Amino acid sequence: MSIPATAQSIELDIGGMTCASCAARIEKKLNRIDGVSATVNYATEKAKVNFPESVTSAQLIDTVVDTGYSAQVHETAPVAPTADSAAPEQDSTPGPIAQLRHRLLVSLALAIPVVAMGMIPALQFDNWQWLSLTLTAPIVVWGGASFHRAAWVNAKHGAATMDTLISLGSLSAFAWSVYALFFGDAGMPGMKHAFSLAIARTDSASALYFEVTAVVIVAILAGRYFETRSKDKAGSALRALLELGAKDVAVLRDGVETRIPVGELRVGTEFLVRPGEKVATDGVVVSGNSALDMSMLTGEPVPVEVGPGDQVVGATVNAGGMLTVRATRVGSDTQLAQMAKLVEDAQSGKAPVQRLADQVSGTFVPIVIAISVAALGFWLGSGAAVSTAFGAAVAVLIIACPCALGLATPTALLVGTGRGAQLGILIKGPQVLESTRRIDTVVLDKTGTVTTGKMSLAEVIPAPGVDADELLGVAAAVEHGSEHPVAKAVVDGAEDRGLSIDPVEQFVSHGGKGVQGMVAERAVVIGRTELLEDWSVALPEPLAEAKARAEQAGHTAILVAWDGIARGVLVIADAIKPTSAEAISDLRALGLTPVLLTGDNAAAARTVADRVGIDEVIAQVLPSDKLDVVKRLQDEGKVVAMVGDGVNDAAALAQADLGLAMGTGTDVAIEASDITLVRGDLRTVAAAIRLSRATLRTIKGNLFWAFGYNVAAIPLAAAGLLNPMLAGAAMALSSVFVVSNSLRLRSFR
Repeated sequence: MSIPATAQSIELDIGGMTCASCAARIEKKLNRIDGVSATVNYATEKAKVNFPESVTSAQLIDTVVDTGYSAQVHETAPVAPTADSAAPEQDSTPGPIAQLRHRLLVSLALAIPVVAMGMIPALQFDNWQWLSLTLTAPIVVWGGASFHRAAWVNAKHGAATMDTLISLGSLSAFAWSVYALFFGDAGMPGMKHAFSLAIARTDSASALYFEVTAVVIVAILAGRYFETRSKDKAGSALRALLELGAKDVAVLRDGVETRIPVGELRVGTEFLVRPGEKVATDGVVVSGNSALDMSMLTGEPVPVEVGPGDQVVGATVNAGGMLTVRATRVGSDTQLAQMAKLVEDAQSGKAPVQRLADQVSGTFVPIVIAISVAALGFWLGSGAAVSTAFGAAVAVLIIACPCALGLATPTALLVGTGRGAQLGILIKGPQVLESTRRIDTVVLDKTGTVTTGKMSLAEVIPAPGVDADELLGVAAAVEHGSEHPVAKAVVDGAEDRGLSIDPVEQFVSHGGKGVQGMVAERAVVIGRTELLEDWSVALPEPLAEAKARAEQAGHTAILVAWDGIARGVLVIADAIKPTSAEAISDLRALGLTPVLLTGDNAAAARTVADRVGIDEVIAQVLPSDKLDVVKRLQDEGKVVAMVGDGVNDAAALAQADLGLAMGTGTDVAIEASDITLVRGDLRTVAAAIRLSRATLRTIKGNLFWAFGYNVAAIPLAAAGLLNPMLAGAAMALSSVFVVSNSLRLRSFR
């Protein structure tokens, strides 16, 4: 596949990387090309490259190949496989995990008797050492082949990586043992050595390191196996996300139903969704009514009712009746695909905290080789036995694996962002993690964020002697003929109370004032004071006071009159989300200060703020001024997170130190944000911040232990206090520890 020269970015799949220093080398080579900015991730085995028009994708691939690795343009997996990809031919070639497991098990089986004979004198029969050679040779040649091959390739390019350390250490120990067998005293019949000798070789003529060689290779193979398997598990959330989509879909062609692969759907195509089936792609309902189970995408178990004109999202499940849907977005444009892309981008990037680790890994191996040579020279120069000097040098090579250092950040990112996707929290990039650590103020847009953004009936206030249900029923009958949001709130309120709605006659809408009509022989007028005045209807003092109270609280108050008499007041309000108060409490528990930002009047804003527990309110802010508010807070020294959902929030979301967009909001708001909250539940704001902070803590913990391990272990090895066999086991365990620590994020709640 070739990318046009005009492309500005590309993603490459990199093959052959075995450690963090490999990634650092490739990244360094790519960045040497004029105008190229590359980031190579060892955990995901991908390179993200930005390049100018003067550079082609072929040049980038050639650069990677010249560095000693393979590269190809990353093919994005389709969210919904086509018929061809849905049932691929079975490949008999085992995958990398299976190959590693096979190599590990065979090497382990050969190593067990080698270690037993080398450590237990009772098992050392005549010529046991020659059997150790026979069993160790295939471990070194076949079991460690990948290490030696990688070391040779890197050496040809004038580079040294972690594989260089493993190869040098294991081959040196094996070569010395062969030398001792053929040219020293170790090959004599009846030769024995005990476990104490294995720890501190003092007899250079009989020093054998077969068990060291075997254990080092087996330990590192085990570390690689568990590391590869853990990395595979870490990416399982993204794969699960991609697998949510439907595989085929029923479409109508000339009145005949035909099933086609989802990959063949085009924008504008109408398709059927039967009960129990997945919605094939994003679209709008043409006909039918049903309830959709959105839990796979949002984690919210309550089905959402949809009907003609409603938007639906691909991969959701039809839990009710038959739907006919017109496709509006297909392939990579769907919400599911965009979610997957966000997760993949976040997993492939690098947090600023990782840069130090990359710099250390890139220069680490040459320094270790120098320390190993220095240790060898020091011990020989001080008159120590050759075996002692040799053991110290080999231990330094083996213990100093930069793998844990390289895995510290990417594995935590893989698991953390993958877990976020499962919880409906989409983190756009690793740099977001740094922002969440410093946040102290959370600015919340009111409408659509703290509130539902939907008008609803808040209160029914009848005049003395009027029944509240009668008042609402009559008003709903007239409003049923209107499409206005206030009218819909009245009708929905009546339906929620189970009231019957009579038909309306002679319906008339007075734009901006209200409506009128005949209901059960009653001449009904509903609307603003001006409309009632036009009909010479006086407003009693109790109703006037109720109307004033409602408007002071920022609500909409409409008057209801029939037969020339005012009968009551209906209060319409933007309902507060039932989870908002709990969400504010969660934010406070994290040490954050919530601020309510709205264009509504101060009274309305204060009412909402009091109900959810927010102390600071900034009201009557024009959409264009929200950006200025965020800037002002930042100028005051605050580190600001902004939560919003509308087009008018986009600039403020982009300006904030951390932008969080509700997934129920507009595309432009989501694009401007750092984190997208798919559910639209304000509680996920606190969850997103907790997850980000937990991921960052895990990264820092991993780096601390990875740095600490090398700082402590290398001096011990150079001082001759660490046997090469124990060094190999410790090195493998360090990588396993880092990956296992990262996997704890999978249980984040």
